[in-house]
Amino acid sequence: MSFILLLKKTVRSVIRARLVWLMLLSAVLAVVLVIALATAITWLTAHFVLLEKGWLDTLVNWIVGAVSGIGGWFILPAFIVLISGVFQEITIYKVEAADYPDHIRTNEPHLWPDIMHDIRFTLKALSLNILVLPFYFVGIGFVLSIALNSYLLGREFFENAAGYHIGKPKARELGRLNRKTVYGSGFVVTILTLVPILNLFAPIVAIIWMVHVFHSISEQSVSQ
Repeated sequence: MSFILLLKKTVRSVIRARLVWLMLLSAVLAVVLVIALATAITWLTAHFVLLEKGWLDTLVNWIVGAVSGIGGWFILPAFIVLISGVFQEITIYKVEAADYPDHIRTNEPHLWPDIMHDIRFTLKALSLNILVLPFYFVGIGFVLSIALNSYLLGREFFENAAGYHIGKPKARELGRLNRKTVYGSGFVVTILTLVPILNLFAPIVAIIWMVHVFHSISEQSVSQ
């Protein structure tokens, strides 16, 4: 399936499955996370980095807060899975009810079915993104960040969407057999997380996109 067709299906699903309200909730949660990160780093700086001159101390705290906020915005890809985990099952359920009614899972969707997995992934992604930061000073950090997050997000979101039906082990194997599509989709999601305003809705869009990727791959497997 071409990425243009996937994009059309994703946009259509937002409307048909009535997911605008979930996208708005996702946006609010993303903003809260970025603000919380900047606030936490600023608080730590204010309490553990003390300068003799009061005005200089205040200036440093303001600079740290601003840099932390900007930095938090650009490492938002590391938080996207944690945010989407809250809405994952209900989003998949709604998309499939609208577009794949014959494939709806019988049991009811859960709120945040695997929080510990999402937290572990977020910590891993965050650590790897922080390790990439020094490479920005030599001009290759942005490229490395895109490559890293395309791989991480492509694999994770596909395994979540496919695992909803066939379980994580089988989803992982299916992903390996369709690396080009999975990682290409991860690239699309990563780029989306870097576009101001649009990145606030990326967690829900990524889930919808990968639901269509999974069903496209499944249909192709059946037809072969």
